Amino acid sequence: MKKKMSLAQRVNVLRASVMGANDGILSVAGIVVGVAGATTNSFSILISGLAGMLAGTISMAMGEYVSVNTQKDSQKMAIATQKVALADDYEAQADMVAQKYIEQGISEPLARQATQEMMAEDALSTTVRERYGFNPNQFISPYAAGIASMIAFPTGSILPLVSITFFPPHIKVFATVIAVAIALTITGYVAAVLGNANRRQGMLRNVVAGLLTMIVTYFIGHLFA
Repeated sequence: MKKKMSLAQRVNVLRASVMGANDGILSVAGIVVGVAGATTNSFSILISGLAGMLAGTISMAMGEYVSVNTQKDSQKMAIATQKVALADDYEAQADMVAQKYIEQGISEPLARQATQEMMAEDALSTTVRERYGFNPNQFISPYAAGIASMIAFPTGSILPLVSITFFPPHIKVFATVIAVAIALTITGYVAAVLGNANRRQGMLRNVVAGLLTMIVTYFIGHLFA
């Protein structure tokens, strides 16, 4: 029977999806606006955007897969190290966990009682969580993260492609910039929520980065017009 993903695993897949969509919006917007600065030929702009979408989709999917696999390998190494530490000196590892709880403001008797109970239930998970900061029973799937990015990147790319292609020629660049700014506001907000960060700063940072990208690529394209 296939094991269901935990909430933490689902959040990480959602994070990969949001960041993939964000990168799709930003990357393809930079490409099409840059090409629009050099030419008004709609076909050339569309083809460059489609090429960027395809390249970005493959790059994001493979990058996410490799990144998560690397993280997973590091976590496996940490678990192996912790198994040896528990076998060599169980009491020292239990003391480490208790000290972590005491540093968080829990009284020493309560901290040691909680440590004893959790170590008796699952010493490895308890010590790995407190020493390395992750749950060894909740590995992120590199396949799920890669597939999420592979779907999200082209989905995000659709907005700037549609905007730059179907808006009237005299407003297509401006309309694309506005549409992209709105989309980046949304993805910036969602990313901040998932990362438990400041929402306003997350949105502002995302939009400013997108606007700067489009301004720079537009004027570089304009130089070759």
